Formats: sequence, structure tokens, C-alpha cells
Amino acid sequence: MTTPRRIWLCADDYGMAPGVNTAIRELILQGRINATSVMMAAPHIGDDEANSLEMLNSGEKRAALGLHVTLTGPFKPLSEGFAPLRHGQFLAHGEMLRLAMTRRLQPELLTIEIATQLRAFLDTFGHLPDFLDGHQHVQLLPQVRHAFLKVTAEIAPNAWVRQCGRARSARRLADRKGLVLDVLSLGFRSQAEWLGIATNSAFAGAYIFSAKANYAKIFPRFLAGLPDGGLIMCHPGFVDDALKSLDSLTDLREQEFAFFSSDAFPEWMAKHGVTLADPGEGGGAS
Repeated sequence: MTTPRRIWLCADDYGMAPGVNTAIRELILQGRINATSVMMAAPHIGDDEANSLEMLNSGEKRAALGLHVTLTGPFKPLSEGFAPLRHGQFLAHGEMLRLAMTRRLQPELLTIEIATQLRAFLDTFGHLPDFLDGHQHVQLLPQVRHAFLKVTAEIAPNAWVRQCGRARSARRLADRKGLVLDVLSLGFRSQAEWLGIATNSAFAGAYIFSAKANYAKIFPRFLAGLPDGGLIMCHPGFVDDALKSLDSLTDLREQEFAFFSSDAFPEWMAKHGVTLADPGEGGGAS
């Protein structure tokens, strides 16, 4: 009998909006996801929202809790003196990408901001995160990845970090976004390994966020070829005014939630010989 592959199904963006937070907690309670990453720079991660999430792990650990490092707008830095900013907010992702690729960011300020977000997680939850990743994959960018991994190694050395390279069998040349993430993850994985930081074995979950997307049809391909220890990123949520004011990804979040709550989700997991990793066992990566 083949042993099921154990994977991480991580809901990003906890803290972005009340509707996102509620949907993520419901899926954790249902046993449909086993990880979520928290945006300490987002406006809806007060004590009540943090306590409601932390309580789900009282007694039995239901989900790994990570830090979703945030360095792009419309969110604001937690540290003083961070630059560059626009109207007091981080730059948009495209601008951040251009500055990182041309090595025009300030490494010291990146390090301070990432460390500040990590310490905010510690202050809020009373413990360090199980893992760290980045909003809009910002952790992979040149300059950012050095600061990100440096802070992880110094403050949370037992945490694992998210790399976004796909399994070899899942790589498709037509998927430009996936190819970019594959390339950026090469240097990221190499540096993480050099520092002794664990990473997930492979990544899936990226797709084109368009009105035509049908998540129920898209999800099964994320499971194909995903190895043990692989991670699938997801973005479930309920649409509310707070979400609409902060992010363009809205209705698809409800579509993702509906799929993970449906009977189709466990059926596809079983069909592919995949199960969710046990967060209580510790150590999410290799």
C-alpha cells in the first residue's frame, strides 16, 4: 500500500480583512487546511483576531502559524524610517520588483522592517512562527531574500521558509508566472540551505486571478506530482468592505472557500494519494 504524500495547504493573508480571517478559521476547524500565514502589517490582526486563531491550536495543534512578511502596498511599514514609500505606504509590487532586480533597495531598512514584523508576531502570539513566507512572493526578490533569510536565521532559526519552485514534473513553459517563481527560488533555496534553514520541497497554487477562473477545475493540477512536504498556497475568504478596500482578489476567495468546504476537495486529495501533514508533529519541511 502506498503511503500518502503529506502536504501543506496554506491559506495566506490572515489579518487582511475580517472576512478573510473568518473563512480561514472555519477551514482550520473543518480540517480542510493545515497552515495559515499572518500579515502583521495588515489592519485586521488585533488581539481578538489573533486570539481567535491561536485558540484553534489549544490542546490539539490544528494548523501551523506563519509570518506573511509584507513589503508591498497598500500596506504600511511597522518600523520607523522605512523607504522608499509612497503616501506613507509600501510601493506597489511592480515597483518593488523593479527596484529589487536593479539592486536599488536599502538592505538595512529591509532587515529592520522584517525583524520588526517578526517581533510583532512574537509579541502578539507569544511564540515565534512555525514558518515564514512573503506576501506576493516578496521573500524571493534579490536583496529582500538576503534580509529575509538573515532575520529568520538570527531570530527564528527553527522555522522553515517558503520557496516557490515547482516540482519538476509540474513545470510548464507556458506558465510564465510559474517560470519566474522557479528562477527566483533557485537563489533563495541555495541561500536558505547555506544558512541551514529548511524549506518546503515544492510549491503549487499560483494561477491567473481572473473572473473566468474555475478553482474547482484548477486545484487538481496542483496535486499532480507534488512531493511529500510540498506546499499549496491558497487564498480563501469572504468578501467584505475591508477586503474590497485593500485587495483586488475578492470573489475568487469565496470560490476557493466553497471548494475546500465541498466534498470534491477530499475526493481529489484521496484520488491523488495526498493527505494534509500533521502540524503537531513539528518540522514542516526538509
